[in-house]
Amino acid sequence: MKITGVNKDRIAPEMFGLFFEDINFAADGGLYAEMLENRSFEARDCYGIPGKFYHVEDPGYGWSPVAVEGVEPRMQYVEGTPLSEVNPHYLRLTATKAGQGFANKAYDGITLKKGLEYKLSFYARCVKYEGDGLTVTITKDGKTCGTCHVTLKKAAPYAPYCDVVPNFVSGWTAVDKVAEYRRTLDLKSMAKESEWVRYEASFVAEDDVRNAAFSMLLDDAGVVEFDLISMMPGDAVAGIFRKDLFDALNSLQPGFIRFPGGCIVEGISLENRYRWKRTVGELKDRKVIPNLWAFNDDRDATDMDGQRPDSHYMQSYGIGFYEYFLLCEMLGAKPLPVVGIGVACQFRTDEIIPADDPRMAEYIQDTLDLVEFATGDASTKWGALRAEMGHPAPFAMDMLAIGNEQWETSEIELFKRLDAFEKAIHAVYPDLKLLGTAGPSIDVPMGHFAWDTYRAKQKENASYAYAVDEHYYVPPQWMYDRIKLYDDYPREVGVFAGEYAAHPANRGNNMEGALAEAAFLTGIEKNAGVVKLASYAPLFNRIGHSQWKPDMIWFDDRDVILTPNYYVQKMYANNVGDYTVDLEGQDDVLREEKIYVSLTRKEDGTLILKAANCSDKDYTLPLTTENGAFSGEATLQVLTEDGAEPDGLPQPSKLVVSKVTLKGEIKLPAQSFTVVRLK
Repeated sequence: MKITGVNKDRIAPEMFGLFFEDINFAADGGLYAEMLENRSFEARDCYGIPGKFYHVEDPGYGWSPVAVEGVEPRMQYVEGTPLSEVNPHYLRLTATKAGQGFANKAYDGITLKKGLEYKLSFYARCVKYEGDGLTVTITKDGKTCGTCHVTLKKAAPYAPYCDVVPNFVSGWTAVDKVAEYRRTLDLKSMAKESEWVRYEASFVAEDDVRNAAFSMLLDDAGVVEFDLISMMPGDAVAGIFRKDLFDALNSLQPGFIRFPGGCIVEGISLENRYRWKRTVGELKDRKVIPNLWAFNDDRDATDMDGQRPDSHYMQSYGIGFYEYFLLCEMLGAKPLPVVGIGVACQFRTDEIIPADDPRMAEYIQDTLDLVEFATGDASTKWGALRAEMGHPAPFAMDMLAIGNEQWETSEIELFKRLDAFEKAIHAVYPDLKLLGTAGPSIDVPMGHFAWDTYRAKQKENASYAYAVDEHYYVPPQWMYDRIKLYDDYPREVGVFAGEYAAHPANRGNNMEGALAEAAFLTGIEKNAGVVKLASYAPLFNRIGHSQWKPDMIWFDDRDVILTPNYYVQKMYANNVGDYTVDLEGQDDVLREEKIYVSLTRKEDGTLILKAANCSDKDYTLPLTTENGAFSGEATLQVLTEDGAEPDGLPQPSKLVVSKVTLKGEIKLPAQSFTVVRLK
């Protein structure tokens, strides 16, 4: 193979990125480092399928009483004077004995790392309590693995007028007594009777432990109310992100992150849709809602028998739009938010707001406000909120996706909606790159119609769409058959391969799927002149809590499993060239041997060769230049399988990086993906 050639297309530096959706416990119970479940007592039990679904308030989900001598405290989940009106439930605990309290199931139990600090916070209100405080404890099999004590601030007794006129009305002896008692107190150190007080504490884990119990135990009998109870590991990145999962993302060096979805943007209903304004500001004021994927089952809504284990899957918005932007900045990735267009998930329901309905103005204004939140200075309304949250400087946002997986129908009127969004957005932000949607699949009439329409509109308005989002979850062979898919795509409008994955017959994460993706991506990379962005989907999967497979990164309470598919994405994202190099038909010849290649060049002259050997035998690839056989130093990255695929888990694989001296050839192991960097 001749490894010199002329530069062809400029490659967008952000080409290979990530798609994040809160599915498979990707956010709550995943990247969001919060260890407690249903911390705000707002859980719902979700039933049914789209069109026939409902949810039932279950504020006590995940919580249970801790008894003393067989006597349990009373736990009531009440409304009345809440911490926040948007999340009205809170816990009212009535203890009759010292040591009574409550516990949290904490997803799959509490996992501690010996020597690591864990940070606690909660709001409490002493209704009638004379004890000193409470003890937070982590236990496993009767052994305490971590503990701390928190002193509670008592409520000052209240009596009207008593501080002004002690004997305001003759006979008010109760008021007099309260007034006299109040004069003996240090009122400045006490809380008002209706006041919620926020507490913080921490402890250091005494041992490594899994599946431990979290509990909060009162020192004495009494009545105390609680809300927004949190436990975070001290190594959480920025106090937000689970460190090992963040590190896995950081190692990918993603060029962009598309968020927050996905179907979750639209919701199982319009009420359930993702509203970014509810995800910013203080945590207590972010409205907790059921996760769309909690409804993802085949039971009829009227069938009350049995429960799926994740029917309480919620969105706490601990990772909201501010945190998404912050994550992008920390990873050096461009933010690519997705906004809804007045259509609930088109797969699941026919619920829409008509395209010409005045209510559509809210969706458009929310989008304009989102751009202001991300890019406006601190003198603007939404830029001021971002600054107040801790980021005075604007985020580096220059792209925005309008809609997700919608397609044109007489009811949806997709392009009437897109026209309205484009006109309003570009009137205020003319340089913002807008990305459209072509529906859930390609090579079908709805996709062809969408592309024809985008290209026609682009001729009239050159800024109508920067790229169009295409999705394909397909068998591995589909990808092999379409290596040249984008060779003949017109170049007027770019492509965003926003959700793709090879789905082997067992829906597993294995080398079969990863190699098909590696091969397919050679075709995407060679067509960087039209394909601007690409991201595998979905990103995360908490083991035992899957709504969708395969996924790029698997994890549980302690461990992270990096799949073969992850390594393919990493090898592409870590080795982005500046230009494609014309292979002059050599790739067509190599495909006959099941060898799939692409070649790119950096500005400094470094050549990057990617080669997927999808055959069952080793292959020796000759490397030549204009002056004969290539000899020289190179960096070699080789991905191969590392054992059989375990039942229900990703196939082990290994990525070996080495410095080598090449002498006119490179050996490509059977069933492998190789990246070579050479001068």
